[in-house]
Amino acid sequence: MKRSLIYFDEEDFQNSIDLLEVVNQIYKDSEYETYAICFNNNYGVIDGKFDYLITIQNEEIKNYDLQNITNCIEELHHTYDFDSILIPATYLGRMLAPRLAMRLKVGLVADVTAIEHNDGQVEMVRPAFSGKIFAGIVNKDCKPTMMSVRPNVFVYTTSIIKKTKKINFEPTTVRPTKIRLLETKEKEKIKDIRESEVLISGGGGVIEDFKHLYLLANELNGMVSASRSIVDSGIAPRGIQVGQSGKTVSPKLYIALGIYGSLQHIEGLKNVENIISVNINKDAPICSLSDIVVEGDAIEFIDKLIEKINKNRI
Repeated sequence: MKRSLIYFDEEDFQNSIDLLEVVNQIYKDSEYETYAICFNNNYGVIDGKFDYLITIQNEEIKNYDLQNITNCIEELHHTYDFDSILIPATYLGRMLAPRLAMRLKVGLVADVTAIEHNDGQVEMVRPAFSGKIFAGIVNKDCKPTMMSVRPNVFVYTTSIIKKTKKINFEPTTVRPTKIRLLETKEKEKIKDIRESEVLISGGGGVIEDFKHLYLLANELNGMVSASRSIVDSGIAPRGIQVGQSGKTVSPKLYIALGIYGSLQHIEGLKNVENIISVNINKDAPICSLSDIVVEGDAIEFIDKLIEKINKNRI
């Protein structure tokens, strides 16, 4: 029976739960048990999804105290001997994963975007060289398999309800933290493109008129995103880039304006319900994935669509 541990990031519930789909794909031909580890909280959202919920109640451990969190997971692994440990590649997870891998003296595959099976071996796929290529990495008999997983790539959809067993683990390795919280500032709330149901996305074909996309986004109550060529040109911030070296998005509607659709860009689109492509090249790769392809000028398309929307509004 394989055992897999998932670190539950209290600031990102859903991406932690979605790691169950990664476990499904890793052990699709084997029996396995799933464990979730949580600190100082009783997460009802986990009930029915994991086989075991491990809670550690200790006020010495703060959410930002990576040293104590690492200590606890290391001790937990020595107790349960996990076959795999999965961590969401959130802000905290990206700091925790390499620290824990060094402590356990194992390799780490960071930012995993796909799981494949080749010749009986599990292959963890991740972008390399700034998203220009994909690397398939195999763990050869090193335990546990450790990985951080890119958010918003995998989706856990099973309707099976499990009888989650709760374990209250009392670690012996917790130490008084050396970290002191000196000041707290409210972070400006900026909407993430991954939260939008409608994305108006621009590529090299609209590089001269990229700001025009915001007009259509406002009409459709959506957000503007961009391909890497737009970001590298300094026209748009990296925070709205879609693709392997950007963000993975899953909107209900994705309108691709002047986007060629390289493999790196397409890999940033997961579970998109509808794609509309507007391009002067109807044979561009993005068009083969689209539900509707409009052959023509993207800016002219924006103007005519806005005109049509306003007419119907009246």
